[in-house]
Amino acid sequence: MKSVLALFLATIFTISVCAQNEHASRTKPAAAGGGKLFGRITDAKNNKGIEAASVQLFQINSGVLAGGMLTKPNGDFDISSLTTTDSFRLVATAIGYAKQELVITFDKSAKGIATAEKDLGNIKLTAESQYLGEVTVVAQKPALQMGIDRKTFDVEKNLSSAGGTGIDVMRNIPSVTVDVDGNVLLRNNSPQIFVDGRPTILTLDQIPADNIERVELITNPSAKFDAASTGGIINVVLKKNKKLGMNGMVSIGGGSPDIYNGNLALNLRQGKFNFFVNGNFNHSGGKPKSETYRQNKSNGVIENYFNQFAYTDRKRQFYSVRFGMDYFLDNRNTFTLTQNFGGGRFTNFENQNQEYLDVNQAPDHFGLRTSDGKSTNERSSTQLIFKHNFVEAGKSISADINFNHGSNIDNTQILNTYSFSNGSVYSPDSRVHNTGSGSNNQVTFQLDYVDPMGDDNKLETGIRSYINDYNSTFNAFSVNNAVETKLPLSNNYKYREMVNAAYITYTGKLVGIGYQAGLRAEHSKFDGELVDSAKKFGYQYPNQIKNLFDALFPSLYLSKTIGDGQELQLNYSRRIRRPDFWQMNPFVDINDPLNIRQGNPALRPEFTNSFEFNYNKTYHSGSFLGVIYFRNTQGDITRYSDTLTAAQYQQLNNAAIDPSAILNTFVNAQYQNRWGSELTLQQRLGQQLDVTPSVDLQYKRVKSNVNNVDLSNEGFNWEGKLIINYRVVSKTALWNKWSFQATGGYESPEVVAQGKRKEMYGVDFGLRKEFLKNKATFTFNINDVFNSRKRGTISDTENFYQDSYRRWDVRSFRATFTYKFGKADFQLFKKEKGGNREDNEDRD
Repeated sequence: MKSVLALFLATIFTISVCAQNEHASRTKPAAAGGGKLFGRITDAKNNKGIEAASVQLFQINSGVLAGGMLTKPNGDFDISSLTTTDSFRLVATAIGYAKQELVITFDKSAKGIATAEKDLGNIKLTAESQYLGEVTVVAQKPALQMGIDRKTFDVEKNLSSAGGTGIDVMRNIPSVTVDVDGNVLLRNNSPQIFVDGRPTILTLDQIPADNIERVELITNPSAKFDAASTGGIINVVLKKNKKLGMNGMVSIGGGSPDIYNGNLALNLRQGKFNFFVNGNFNHSGGKPKSETYRQNKSNGVIENYFNQFAYTDRKRQFYSVRFGMDYFLDNRNTFTLTQNFGGGRFTNFENQNQEYLDVNQAPDHFGLRTSDGKSTNERSSTQLIFKHNFVEAGKSISADINFNHGSNIDNTQILNTYSFSNGSVYSPDSRVHNTGSGSNNQVTFQLDYVDPMGDDNKLETGIRSYINDYNSTFNAFSVNNAVETKLPLSNNYKYREMVNAAYITYTGKLVGIGYQAGLRAEHSKFDGELVDSAKKFGYQYPNQIKNLFDALFPSLYLSKTIGDGQELQLNYSRRIRRPDFWQMNPFVDINDPLNIRQGNPALRPEFTNSFEFNYNKTYHSGSFLGVIYFRNTQGDITRYSDTLTAAQYQQLNNAAIDPSAILNTFVNAQYQNRWGSELTLQQRLGQQLDVTPSVDLQYKRVKSNVNNVDLSNEGFNWEGKLIINYRVVSKTALWNKWSFQATGGYESPEVVAQGKRKEMYGVDFGLRKEFLKNKATFTFNINDVFNSRKRGTISDTENFYQDSYRRWDVRSFRATFTYKFGKADFQLFKKEKGGNREDNEDRD
């Protein structure tokens, strides 16, 4: 940590020195001359000076920047060392104001000689909001912006997620699905989740939907991005207002089941500082149901049956506070500091009713399992960013350091009772008490350099270092007569994950074809240890010189414009997916005594070669994006299930595990091939209605052999979404400015190594009314209108056949009221009276 911090500070110092040297060279006269321009930038409405407005002066003939500065607190500026015989274009900009441009020449005397100074007087900027006036805007920017390399989704237009969390946002984005455990999938792959372009320790259900500005989907990342983004990247961009003065938003909401939320955001932009703070609270409940139907077999012959029905009374509570500031050292150097604190409180009370049936499906005995679990977690994230923009447009260098910390505490009481159908005792009750705690620290340092090198060329390069330290203690106790006996399930473990990387990409154009070639090199190391047994596991890539290619990740993008609004692109990238801790940790999870889970320490990373062909067309009333893709994954990490062996059952004795329980783990398959086509259309139908249908077609083949058992499987699956938006435009105030949105999604069955995932579908609905001159908004939404969103799986092996489903959530209703406020001339730091009179007076 100290070395990373020292490197970061050294980088900041080096960049600052370079910036000073560049500034010094920039202030030298472009040519001989002593001309000077001066004036004041003012607000057109109140004629007050605007502080920190950007004033840039360009030579008209050459376009070279002749000078520039940020205005003083009273709006004054002056630019010296100008050639008086030249003509100039002055560009004045300020956040929250429309840009103003002037053509300037020095005045000439009667003898035709240019004067040395020119007073431009007050240059008035108009607040951008004044352009709206009383105009009713009907045509709006679409919620989904489609590009060749990414899709950008505007969360503000997602009515069904208002007042919810990041999970609610993801359910309504094309190409994105959410599984039964709340994990997000992109094209049925696990993507890497970023917040503001950087890794995060936060989960998506800990990020309020109201705090998200937009979501970016990058399906085939270039070498600039982490090589561990095999499944693509989902970048969550949080809101941060930089308008002048004070601006804010407050929202409050409630609904069923047991839903209430609140959010407050404030932003202050004054002078060289921009301060922001946001606080959020979100509470939700629900009682989802899960079912399991199993046939236990021996050599393919059914021996008995087992059914399980479970209800989980779940309460989830999240809070977060996020604050920070931007410091504009000048118009080319910016420091940003952001701090986030958050946490959650969760309770889960579950009843599992179990039926044990004989070969004729007659009842043998019954079981009742109750589980009362409570957990808490705390999260914090600190980010420091420095960015320097060079004189050349688009040329920049930036450095940032991120530190994430998390901790958690868990406590669960489990009771198992068994009885015959007549109510008599089948076996003694068993009690288990589980406790756990853990902590996690992540540090990321990154340095990026961008040089446009002309109109059609661009060089990008950078380095990155990521360190993740995690430790956890889990204790399981068998409880008899109030005496607790520690079980072999108890687990004390820790690990360190480290990834160091460097990348370079070059963008250019050749015979009308644009290209971007890139190469990323990464060295990764994972060291895990079971502390109590001193058992170690992990990996290092590359671990030998001959495996150097395991550390190299090339990418290539080719693009061609073939007509008005039409573009073709072909791209390739090589990526890696490293097994995460839970997939490798040999710890046994017994929350479900019939379906237990365990990691596999022998797992290896998987490598994917990804190809995409894109066609994008934009036209007056919409756009279309068609994608054909192919992915070959060597060593595919996949789930594997089997019944417990006698040795495994003996190890788990006294932990209330059924002898016919299924053990779920992970293995490396030989390979997986996935062919697919994704089609997305965004179409406006008139000025009030737009529809966005999307469909993803896939054919998957998995080749795998475990313990001489062929687990290979293949099949076709597809998923589709339809988003419909309708806006009411009426002369009657009561009906005007209503918006309606309906989102429907369907996922077909999909093959897995030992069976298939069952189909899933759901519909969300939302409506919104804007009033009080668009300052206030009322939103009402229904998530999962038909209460149909559940994830099912069918597993079919020689030893068992199981048909089961689980739910993450239930149908919910939520109403949210939002109010926006602001004051452009608000000042936190009042100027002292009696100062320099010239600085406090307005010019005539």
